[in-house]
Amino acid sequence: MSSTKDYVNLHFAVFLWGFTAILGKLISIPAVEMVFYRTLISAIGMGALILVRRETFVVSPGDLVKLLLTGIVVGTHWLTFFLAVKISNPSTALVGFATCSLWAALLEPIVKKKKIQFVEVFLGAVVVAGLYIIFSFDFQYPMGLLLGIASGITVAIFGVINSLIVHRVNSTAITFYEMIGACISIGVFMMFMTTDLQLVPTALDWLWISILALVCTVYAYAVAIELMKRLSVFFIQLSLNLEPVYGIILALLIFGEKEVMGWSFYVGTAIILAAVLLYPLLKSKLYRVEN
Repeated sequence: MSSTKDYVNLHFAVFLWGFTAILGKLISIPAVEMVFYRTLISAIGMGALILVRRETFVVSPGDLVKLLLTGIVVGTHWLTFFLAVKISNPSTALVGFATCSLWAALLEPIVKKKKIQFVEVFLGAVVVAGLYIIFSFDFQYPMGLLLGIASGITVAIFGVINSLIVHRVNSTAITFYEMIGACISIGVFMMFMTTDLQLVPTALDWLWISILALVCTVYAYAVAIELMKRLSVFFIQLSLNLEPVYGIILALLIFGEKEVMGWSFYVGTAIILAAVLLYPLLKSKLYRVEN
Protein backbone atom coordinates (compact mmCIF):
# COMPACT_ATOMS: atom_id res chain seq x y z
CA MET A 1 0.00 0.00 0.00
CA SER A 2 1.39 3.41 -1.00
CA SER A 3 1.92 6.26 1.46
CA THR A 4 2.72 9.97 1.38
CA LYS A 5 6.36 9.05 1.96
CA ASP A 6 6.33 6.98 -1.24
CA TYR A 7 5.08 9.94 -3.27
CA VAL A 8 7.72 12.21 -1.75
CA ASN A 9 10.47 9.67 -2.46
CA LEU A 10 9.35 9.29 -6.07
CA HIS A 11 9.41 13.03 -6.69
CA PHE A 12 12.81 13.25 -4.99
CA ALA A 13 14.13 10.63 -7.43
CA VAL A 14 12.66 12.56 -10.36
CA PHE A 15 14.18 15.75 -8.93
CA LEU A 16 17.59 14.03 -8.85
CA TRP A 17 17.25 13.01 -12.51
CA GLY A 18 16.36 16.60 -13.38
CA PHE A 19 19.50 17.70 -11.51
CA THR A 20 21.77 15.66 -13.84
CA ALA A 21 21.70 18.44 -16.43
CA ILE A 22 22.93 20.90 -13.81
CA LEU A 23 25.78 18.57 -12.84
CA GLY A 24 26.68 18.13 -16.50
CA LYS A 25 27.19 21.89 -16.76
CA LEU A 26 29.16 22.09 -13.49
CA ILE A 27 31.61 19.31 -14.42
CA SER A 28 34.57 20.84 -16.27
CA ILE A 29 35.82 17.81 -18.25
CA PRO A 30 34.27 17.12 -21.70
CA ALA A 31 31.08 15.10 -22.11
CA VAL A 32 32.77 11.93 -23.42
CA GLU A 33 35.14 11.58 -20.46
CA MET A 34 32.35 12.50 -18.05
CA VAL A 35 30.03 9.80 -19.41
CA PHE A 36 32.85 7.25 -19.26
CA TYR A 37 33.41 7.90 -15.55
CA ARG A 38 29.68 8.05 -14.84
CA THR A 39 29.02 4.66 -16.44
CA LEU A 40 32.08 3.11 -14.77
CA ILE A 41 31.15 4.31 -11.27
CA SER A 42 27.45 3.49 -11.86
CA ALA A 43 28.33 -0.08 -12.89
CA ILE A 44 30.43 -0.54 -9.74
CA GLY A 45 27.71 0.99 -7.58
CA MET A 46 24.95 -1.10 -9.17
CA GLY A 47 27.07 -4.24 -8.72
CA ALA A 48 27.50 -3.39 -5.03
CA LEU A 49 23.73 -2.87 -4.73
CA ILE A 50 23.07 -6.31 -6.20
CA LEU A 51 25.47 -7.85 -3.67
CA VAL A 52 23.90 -5.99 -0.73
CA ARG A 53 20.40 -7.02 -1.80
CA ARG A 54 21.60 -10.57 -2.46
CA GLU A 55 20.15 -10.46 -5.96
CA THR A 56 21.59 -12.41 -8.87
CA PHE A 57 24.02 -11.43 -11.60
CA VAL A 58 23.05 -14.50 -13.63
CA VAL A 59 21.47 -13.94 -17.04
CA SER A 60 21.35 -16.14 -20.13
CA PRO A 61 24.14 -15.70 -22.71
CA GLY A 62 21.61 -14.35 -25.21
CA ASP A 63 20.27 -11.76 -22.78
CA LEU A 64 23.81 -10.80 -21.76
CA VAL A 65 24.69 -9.95 -25.36
CA LYS A 66 21.44 -7.98 -25.78
CA LEU A 67 22.05 -6.00 -22.57
CA LEU A 68 25.65 -5.16 -23.44
CA LEU A 69 24.58 -4.01 -26.91
CA THR A 70 21.74 -2.00 -25.39
CA GLY A 71 24.42 -0.39 -23.25
CA ILE A 72 25.75 1.20 -26.45
CA VAL A 73 22.38 2.92 -26.85
CA VAL A 74 22.47 4.01 -23.18
CA GLY A 75 25.96 5.44 -23.66
CA THR A 76 24.80 7.26 -26.79
CA HIS A 77 21.84 8.69 -24.86
CA TRP A 78 24.00 10.12 -22.09
CA LEU A 79 26.64 11.32 -24.54
CA THR A 80 24.16 13.25 -26.69
CA PHE A 81 22.43 14.64 -23.59
CA PHE A 82 25.58 15.95 -21.95
CA LEU A 83 26.98 17.22 -25.25
CA ALA A 84 23.73 19.20 -25.56
CA VAL A 85 24.27 20.59 -22.05
CA LYS A 86 27.88 21.50 -22.81
CA ILE A 87 27.33 23.31 -26.13
CA SER A 88 24.10 25.03 -25.10
CA ASN A 89 22.60 24.98 -21.60
CA PRO A 90 20.61 22.63 -19.32
CA SER A 91 17.22 24.06 -20.32
CA THR A 92 17.80 23.44 -24.03
CA ALA A 93 19.02 19.87 -23.44
CA LEU A 94 16.04 19.13 -21.18
CA VAL A 95 13.48 20.41 -23.70
CA GLY A 96 14.90 18.08 -26.33
CA PHE A 97 14.98 15.21 -23.85
CA ALA A 98 11.35 15.90 -22.87
CA THR A 99 10.24 14.43 -26.20
CA CYS A 100 11.33 10.94 -25.04
CA SER A 101 7.95 9.68 -23.82
CA LEU A 102 6.31 10.55 -27.12
CA TRP A 103 9.09 8.86 -29.11
CA ALA A 104 8.50 5.80 -26.94
CA ALA A 105 4.76 6.02 -27.61
CA LEU A 106 5.46 5.88 -31.36
CA LEU A 107 8.25 3.27 -31.22
CA GLU A 108 6.64 0.74 -28.86
CA PRO A 109 3.65 -0.11 -31.09
CA ILE A 110 6.04 -0.64 -34.03
CA VAL A 111 8.33 -2.95 -32.05
CA LYS A 112 5.48 -4.85 -30.40
CA LYS A 113 3.38 -4.83 -33.59
CA LYS A 114 0.47 -2.91 -32.10
CA LYS A 115 -1.72 -0.24 -33.64
CA ILE A 116 -0.54 3.34 -33.12
CA GLN A 117 -3.27 5.34 -31.38
CA PHE A 118 -4.53 8.66 -32.75
CA VAL A 119 -3.74 10.41 -29.45
CA GLU A 120 -0.06 9.49 -29.86
CA VAL A 121 0.09 10.86 -33.41
CA PHE A 122 -1.75 14.02 -32.33
CA LEU A 123 0.53 14.71 -29.36
CA GLY A 124 3.56 13.95 -31.53
CA ALA A 125 2.34 16.65 -33.95
CA VAL A 126 1.93 19.04 -31.00
CA VAL A 127 5.54 18.41 -29.96
CA VAL A 128 6.72 19.10 -33.52
CA ALA A 129 4.77 22.38 -33.45
CA GLY A 130 6.48 23.33 -30.18
CA LEU A 131 9.90 22.55 -31.65
CA TYR A 132 9.06 24.58 -34.76
CA ILE A 133 8.22 27.62 -32.64
CA ILE A 134 11.55 27.33 -30.79
CA PHE A 135 13.60 26.94 -33.97
CA SER A 136 11.83 29.61 -36.02
CA PHE A 137 12.58 32.70 -33.94
CA ASP A 138 16.35 33.28 -33.90
CA PHE A 139 17.06 30.42 -31.49
CA GLN A 140 20.69 30.46 -30.25
CA TYR A 141 21.27 26.74 -29.70
CA PRO A 142 19.85 24.68 -32.61
CA MET A 143 22.55 21.99 -32.34
CA GLY A 144 22.06 21.73 -28.58
CA LEU A 145 18.32 21.16 -29.08
CA LEU A 146 18.92 18.59 -31.83
CA LEU A 147 21.31 16.68 -29.56
CA GLY A 148 18.72 16.88 -26.78
CA ILE A 149 16.13 15.38 -29.14
CA ALA A 150 18.63 12.66 -30.06
CA SER A 151 18.99 11.87 -26.35
CA GLY A 152 15.20 11.63 -26.11
CA ILE A 153 15.04 9.23 -29.06
CA THR A 154 17.81 6.99 -27.68
CA VAL A 155 16.29 6.81 -24.20
CA ALA A 156 13.00 5.80 -25.84
CA ILE A 157 14.80 3.08 -27.81
CA PHE A 158 16.48 1.45 -24.83
CA GLY A 159 13.32 1.89 -22.77
CA VAL A 160 11.36 -0.13 -25.31
CA ILE A 161 14.13 -2.75 -25.46
CA ASN A 162 14.15 -3.05 -21.66
CA SER A 163 10.37 -3.53 -21.62
CA LEU A 164 10.91 -6.69 -23.68
CA ILE A 165 13.57 -8.06 -21.31
CA VAL A 166 12.40 -6.96 -17.86
CA HIS A 167 9.87 -9.80 -17.50
CA ARG A 168 12.67 -12.38 -17.44
CA VAL A 169 15.70 -10.48 -16.06
CA ASN A 170 16.02 -8.63 -12.75
CA SER A 171 15.79 -4.85 -13.30
CA THR A 172 18.94 -4.17 -11.29
CA ALA A 173 20.90 -6.72 -13.35
CA ILE A 174 19.63 -5.08 -16.53
CA THR A 175 21.04 -1.74 -15.44
CA PHE A 176 24.30 -3.30 -14.23
CA TYR A 177 25.08 -4.93 -17.59
CA GLU A 178 23.88 -1.93 -19.57
CA MET A 179 26.23 0.31 -17.58
CA ILE A 180 29.09 -2.08 -18.41
CA GLY A 181 28.12 -2.04 -22.10
CA ALA A 182 27.90 1.76 -22.06
CA CYS A 183 31.27 2.11 -20.32
CA ILE A 184 33.01 -0.26 -22.75
CA SER A 185 31.49 1.43 -25.81
CA ILE A 186 32.47 4.90 -24.60
CA GLY A 187 35.96 3.60 -23.80
CA VAL A 188 36.33 2.21 -27.34
CA PHE A 189 35.01 5.49 -28.76
CA MET A 190 37.66 7.43 -26.81
CA MET A 191 40.41 5.27 -28.35
CA PHE A 192 39.52 6.65 -31.79
CA MET A 193 39.11 10.28 -30.78
CA THR A 194 41.53 12.66 -32.46
CA THR A 195 41.31 15.33 -29.77
CA ASP A 196 43.31 15.20 -26.54
CA LEU A 197 41.47 13.45 -23.73
CA GLN A 198 41.03 15.02 -20.29
CA LEU A 199 41.14 11.89 -18.15
CA VAL A 200 42.15 13.61 -14.90
CA PRO A 201 39.12 15.38 -13.40
CA THR A 202 39.60 18.05 -10.76
CA ALA A 203 38.75 17.28 -7.14
CA LEU A 204 35.47 19.17 -7.57
CA ASP A 205 34.75 17.25 -10.76
CA TRP A 206 35.16 13.96 -8.86
CA LEU A 207 32.59 15.20 -6.34
CA TRP A 208 30.05 16.10 -9.05
CA ILE A 209 30.69 12.89 -11.02
CA SER A 210 30.28 10.80 -7.85
CA ILE A 211 26.95 12.50 -7.11
CA LEU A 212 25.91 12.01 -10.73
CA ALA A 213 26.75 8.28 -10.67
CA LEU A 214 25.95 7.20 -7.12
CA VAL A 215 23.13 9.54 -6.11
CA CYS A 216 21.41 10.45 -9.39
CA THR A 217 21.88 7.01 -10.96
CA VAL A 218 22.32 4.16 -8.47
CA TYR A 219 20.34 5.62 -5.53
CA ALA A 220 17.56 7.21 -7.62
CA TYR A 221 17.15 4.06 -9.70
CA ALA A 222 17.03 1.82 -6.60
CA VAL A 223 14.34 4.06 -5.07
CA ALA A 224 12.27 4.03 -8.27
CA ILE A 225 12.45 0.24 -8.57
CA GLU A 226 11.32 -0.19 -4.97
CA LEU A 227 8.42 2.25 -5.44
CA MET A 228 7.18 0.34 -8.50
CA LYS A 229 6.03 -2.34 -6.04
CA ARG A 230 3.54 0.07 -4.42
CA LEU A 231 2.73 2.90 -6.86
CA SER A 232 0.75 2.61 -10.08
CA VAL A 233 2.56 2.62 -13.42
CA PHE A 234 0.39 5.58 -14.45
CA PHE A 235 1.43 7.74 -11.50
CA ILE A 236 5.11 6.86 -11.95
CA GLN A 237 4.99 7.72 -15.66
CA LEU A 238 3.25 11.02 -14.94
CA SER A 239 5.86 11.89 -12.31
CA LEU A 240 8.78 10.95 -14.59
CA ASN A 241 7.49 13.42 -17.16
CA LEU A 242 8.14 16.18 -14.62
CA GLU A 243 11.91 15.60 -14.87
CA PRO A 244 12.50 18.35 -17.49
CA VAL A 245 10.23 20.71 -15.56
CA TYR A 246 12.29 20.30 -12.38
CA GLY A 247 15.52 20.56 -14.36
CA ILE A 248 14.56 23.79 -16.14
CA ILE A 249 13.44 25.41 -12.88
CA LEU A 250 16.69 24.36 -11.19
CA ALA A 251 18.74 25.70 -14.11
CA LEU A 252 17.02 29.09 -13.86
CA LEU A 253 17.57 29.22 -10.10
CA ILE A 254 21.24 28.15 -10.22
CA PHE A 255 22.53 29.77 -13.42
CA GLY A 256 20.24 32.80 -13.46
CA GLU A 257 20.55 35.07 -16.49
CA LYS A 258 22.68 32.53 -18.40
CA GLU A 259 19.55 30.38 -18.71
CA VAL A 260 17.15 33.14 -19.72
CA MET A 261 16.13 32.95 -23.39
CA GLY A 262 13.61 34.52 -25.76
CA TRP A 263 9.83 34.23 -25.54
CA SER A 264 9.66 31.70 -28.39
CA PHE A 265 11.74 29.23 -26.38
CA TYR A 266 9.33 29.35 -23.44
CA VAL A 267 6.20 29.21 -25.63
CA GLY A 268 7.56 26.19 -27.50
CA THR A 269 8.72 24.60 -24.24
CA ALA A 270 5.29 25.08 -22.64
CA ILE A 271 3.63 23.39 -25.65
CA ILE A 272 6.04 20.43 -25.52
CA LEU A 273 5.73 19.95 -21.76
CA ALA A 274 1.93 20.23 -21.96
CA ALA A 275 1.89 17.45 -24.57
CA VAL A 276 4.24 15.29 -22.48
CA LEU A 277 2.19 15.72 -19.31
CA LEU A 278 -1.12 15.21 -21.11
CA TYR A 279 -0.02 11.95 -22.72
CA PRO A 280 -0.44 9.61 -19.70
CA LEU A 281 -3.75 11.32 -18.81
CA LEU A 282 -5.21 10.86 -22.29
CA LYS A 283 -3.74 7.38 -22.59
CA SER A 284 -5.34 6.34 -19.30
CA LYS A 285 -8.71 7.76 -20.37
CA LEU A 286 -8.50 5.97 -23.73
CA TYR A 287 -7.65 2.68 -22.00
CA ARG A 288 -10.74 2.98 -19.74
CA VAL A 289 -12.97 3.67 -22.76
CA GLU A 290 -11.61 0.63 -24.65
CA ASN A 291 -12.08 -1.63 -21.63
